[in-house]
Amino acid sequence: MAASHTEKLKLSFLLLDEIEKANDALWQLLLGILDRATLTLGDNRRVDLSQTVIFMTSNLGSAEITELMHGRMGFVQPEDMPMTGLDAKVERTAVEAARKNFSPEFMNRLDKIVVFHPLNRDQLAEVLEIELRQVQKRVFETANGQFLFLVTDAGREFLLHEGTDQRYGARHLKRAIERRVVFPMANLLATGQVRAGDMLCIDWDPRVGGLAFWKEDEGTQSTVAQPQLVATQARKAAGAGGRAAQITFAKTRIAGNSK
Repeated sequence: MAASHTEKLKLSFLLLDEIEKANDALWQLLLGILDRATLTLGDNRRVDLSQTVIFMTSNLGSAEITELMHGRMGFVQPEDMPMTGLDAKVERTAVEAARKNFSPEFMNRLDKIVVFHPLNRDQLAEVLEIELRQVQKRVFETANGQFLFLVTDAGREFLLHEGTDQRYGARHLKRAIERRVVFPMANLLATGQVRAGDMLCIDWDPRVGGLAFWKEDEGTQSTVAQPQLVATQARKAAGAGGRAAQITFAKTRIAGNSK
């Protein structure tokens, strides 16, 4: 429960997650709260909830919505299903699932039902941009490694492909960024292959089936970035006896191939 108070208005926010799993006793309490905006405690004290906004979340209808988005088992494929009016179908499916599971008196006490639709590719691309900016912010806050990194369009497409899952939404995308971008960059930073002031380029490399990390050549005078493969630098250092660089090279390639 959270509160947001100003001089003119004092509001409290109460969140009940996955309300469909609530105990029967809670349903009775909720009916009274939603009807009279008061809660009677065990010692007969009354709690005023007239200035409280109550949010309740539910996963009801998620299986049916997944079938609408991807098709059922058998010969029906997602691309064979009509996309016209899909948002309306998702909305109707979710509301019908709620009406089947919740009593009419409970549904009548709700002021608004909001259906969260699955994220499309454009929305996931926006989430990807936000998450990459957050990673760059974390890099700037690192005590010994303030450097810039740039993910190419091909690299972004790879991250979207790896991180797109309608069942898990944007959380799956965030895990893909951590595994494919953050961990290898931390590896390179820890072994000194990337230092403060460097420009790191991250691109899709079909040779490794994953992302390759390139560092801008500091000796190039051209205004166009001339990348230098960090993994190649690591291999050269390993040949000169650099064990840590050799380990980093192996981990960098593994990170590109990990699943």
